[in-house]
Amino acid sequence: MQELHDAPLAPLTTFRLGGPASRLVTAATDDEVVAAVREADEAGTPLLVIGGGSNLVIGDKGFDGTALRIATQGFVLEGTRLELAAGEVWTDAVARTVEAGLAGVECLAGIPGSAGATPIQNVGAYGQEVSATITEVVAYDRRAGETVTIPNAACDFSYRHSRFKAEPDRFVVLRVRFELEDAQGMSAPIKYAETARALGVEPGDRVPAATARETVLKLRAGKGMVLDPEDHDTWSAGSFFTNPILEREQYEEFLGRVRDRLGPDVTPPAFPAGDDGRVKTSAAWLIDKAGFTKGYGTGPARISTKHTLALTNRGEATTEDLLALAREVVAGVRDAFGVTLVNEPVTVGVSL
Repeated sequence: MQELHDAPLAPLTTFRLGGPASRLVTAATDDEVVAAVREADEAGTPLLVIGGGSNLVIGDKGFDGTALRIATQGFVLEGTRLELAAGEVWTDAVARTVEAGLAGVECLAGIPGSAGATPIQNVGAYGQEVSATITEVVAYDRRAGETVTIPNAACDFSYRHSRFKAEPDRFVVLRVRFELEDAQGMSAPIKYAETARALGVEPGDRVPAATARETVLKLRAGKGMVLDPEDHDTWSAGSFFTNPILEREQYEEFLGRVRDRLGPDVTPPAFPAGDDGRVKTSAAWLIDKAGFTKGYGTGPARISTKHTLALTNRGEATTEDLLALAREVVAGVRDAFGVTLVNEPVTVGVSL
């Protein structure tokens, strides 16, 4: 187990932002992860768990405590059953499942971060979510002081949410287990309209899994959502805001605001969000129509030139620069449409 003091955290995040940690521990095995967590808990030391750093906004003052970087490795594929160590690079794991001819996560290609983070956010994109293939999660339960295995049904998965996100100080994910599909090298049925259009097929059709993966990677790259050190549009956390889910009354009020602002012929994106009448709309659409277009901003933190949903560090930004932009966007969308955007990345030592 490697230990550093007054250690920079910015290089461990895709934003490349944030101050140092008082102490940084890098754990390469599950036992080292558990030992580091127990040590911090017994000492009453604040603990920050870091995987791929793709979903973190760390304050400029850094973190006064122990930052635990999970660098465990493990890719075990037995038939259609996959087990990943929390520290495995997610996008590499997806590539390996496609190479093995299995379906279920091919449309989650290119998502930065580690495997251990995927159940926390219930990572999803282009019509797939990890909750559809995760069978169980092995985690260290800090409250019970023991390692537990949590089946899918007990993970409380929903849109970009889970039991692990709801109880952020309780569980540290160690391993994630999946059940994939042997579709003879074909993808799962294509669900997302944009993906289907790019593939030239109808929703519900299957294509070679490798083709689906490559198409998603191209779509993501076109939006600055595939990491590239030379491209500041990828110095981000991907989507900074979740798509709002509105109660029926909220949605009707929202439609009225859209008509007042944009005219009676404009219809915002809308998707059913359950059986209770709730509606999901597009955060990217709201941001754009509120006047925050691609490339918006004049400072070192700006909206991506490729996608309005990504806030980016243009190279010299501070976390406070980023938060100022985020607050401006939130206020602007609220004023325009009466909808309050919620940030997707986890904030450390700061808040919107």
